[in-house]
Amino acid sequence: MTPVATVIGDLVGSRSSQDRADLHQRLGRALAEVNDELTPLRGLWVTAGDEYQGTFATVAEAVRATLLVRVRLWPAHDVRHGIGWGATSVLDDAGIEDGPGWWAARAAIDAAERAAETPAQRWLRTAYVVADGAEGGPDPAFVNAGLVLRDERVSGLSERSVSVLRGLLSHETQRDLAEALGVSASAVSQRVRADGLAAIVAAHDMLAPGGDR
Repeated sequence: MTPVATVIGDLVGSRSSQDRADLHQRLGRALAEVNDELTPLRGLWVTAGDEYQGTFATVAEAVRATLLVRVRLWPAHDVRHGIGWGATSVLDDAGIEDGPGWWAARAAIDAAERAAETPAQRWLRTAYVVADGAEGGPDPAFVNAGLVLRDERVSGLSERSVSVLRGLLSHETQRDLAEALGVSASAVSQRVRADGLAAIVAAHDMLAPGGDR
């Protein structure tokens, strides 16, 4: 079987939300928008409770998806992701999937949750695991090193900075963003530099099909 990149996501701290129905509507919209923007093999969908899943042809696309989902909800709500690389199989006519790729994604999200319980990585929200025997996936050490740096940066962003980041990821200009936010172009430029937003966008774009990677 051909290995694929599997993604398991989970809402963080959703049980304390005062309006869980609204939170799940926001999550559904975020997943639909990311599915429209990317080209998943099987689009992100809510499976049960606060969890969702999706399948991508490459780890690069899966990594991009995890950022796009998170910035659509952060900082009002947070999500955690596990990315797995390995084969999957369909178990029945209902489309239920299983296999090493999903076990790897489950191991990855568990690893991200454990890491977030430590002071040094309390901001980590994404991890990547390769299934035993799976071939063709990128080195977990390289991917997880990038995820550590990305998540630390995103976790520290204010609501205004996340708004700017969302626009930059959609390839809006800084001038258009300034007009939309009601601030000066120089204020947006300063925020981009101070918060490292340009680096986040550059890394994200490198992972796009045809990107410089």
